[in-house]
Amino acid sequence: MITLIVGLQWGDEGKGKIVDYLSSRSDYVVRYQGGGNAGHTVVKGNKKFILHLIPSGILHSGVKCVIGNGVVFDPPQFIKEERELKTRGIKTNNIYISDCAHLVMPYHKVMDSLSERALGKHKIGTTGLGIGPCYSDKYARMGLRVQDLFNKPLIYQRLKENLYIKNKIFHSLGAKKLSLPRIYSEYLSYARLIKPFVTDTRKLLLEAIRNKKEILIEGAQGTLLDIDFGTYPFVTSSNSSLAGVVSGTGIPLFNNGIKVIGVLKAYTTRVGEGPFPTENKGTLGEVLRTLGGEFGATTGRPRRCGWLDLVSARFAVELNGINSIAITKLDVLSHFAWLNVAVSYKYKGKLLKYFPTDVSLLSECEPVYETLQGWDEDISKITKYSALPDNAKKYLNFIEKNLKVPVKMVSVGAEEKQIIRV
Repeated sequence: MITLIVGLQWGDEGKGKIVDYLSSRSDYVVRYQGGGNAGHTVVKGNKKFILHLIPSGILHSGVKCVIGNGVVFDPPQFIKEERELKTRGIKTNNIYISDCAHLVMPYHKVMDSLSERALGKHKIGTTGLGIGPCYSDKYARMGLRVQDLFNKPLIYQRLKENLYIKNKIFHSLGAKKLSLPRIYSEYLSYARLIKPFVTDTRKLLLEAIRNKKEILIEGAQGTLLDIDFGTYPFVTSSNSSLAGVVSGTGIPLFNNGIKVIGVLKAYTTRVGEGPFPTENKGTLGEVLRTLGGEFGATTGRPRRCGWLDLVSARFAVELNGINSIAITKLDVLSHFAWLNVAVSYKYKGKLLKYFPTDVSLLSECEPVYETLQGWDEDISKITKYSALPDNAKKYLNFIEKNLKVPVKMVSVGAEEKQIIRV
């Protein structure tokens, strides 16, 4: 069985926790897109783990963790993350890195910074970790792949070609030129450290399918940041929806079947720039940010917060072919007397029930809310669906009715034991 976990919002839905919860039932956990710009936070007892490149399944011994070819791979970041896990007693000999994954290079991070600076008030709001420029080089056929690290003449020549172009750009923009010998030497040292993990992950996963293994696939960002279907240009640089799975792993999904679980936060958040119809810039937004601990796991940036948006969620459900939904952070909404949920938008006096991907149009949309009663009790210790307050169950039923997909998991806290199976 192949199971995909996909975020239905702008990321930060709590996918890492759901992946961790399901990992104990899996043989393989696979990342198919994104890079070190994502942060999955998993809580184990009194320990918190923040994972960037390594799949969340690493916290379960015996689970093979695969970094697929669709991921852009940052060697120093991986080495740091892998070492930190080992110092905390986590075994890392079950990690597999695709030899076809593209490498994030130092010049990508410089390009990222320069691009954001040039855009000024129209900036995208990237993490500055070089993800976009790395994907740009990949599609411009200028990229370097993990396998190139083990071919010294090849990587030297490709580095030389890239730096010839990049340094001219840096010089013209008043930035320092980068050194070919320094980068060449640095990345050869990384090659020695990551070599034990590198393999043809496509073959590895096809063999797993033939042996009827349980494969769990995770993405880095949410659907609304998808490069094709998200709020372009305020998106990530890869396909964070179902669309990226085949190209990012090499798995022929449609011959093997797939179960797709959508992760939906009980309210909505967004990091970075771009339209956000239900955003609340006042007291409510601050309260949600504080109660939910809404700060980026990678950058620490405060997340923008607002009420649940079912218009965008419906779009994401349809795009990904979602079979079931996991609701996260329902406990954050406790003690609100009432809850707003966006069920449509109003644009220049007209009612819209669909999610427009034209950001200029979306930025002018006003949410049309339905109001539901809240619940005034702590639900973080509840372990059965039947024990939830009636109004909490009505909130979940309202989501199911509008999205036409069953809610199968509900998270009422950060720990694994705080996930309720419905």
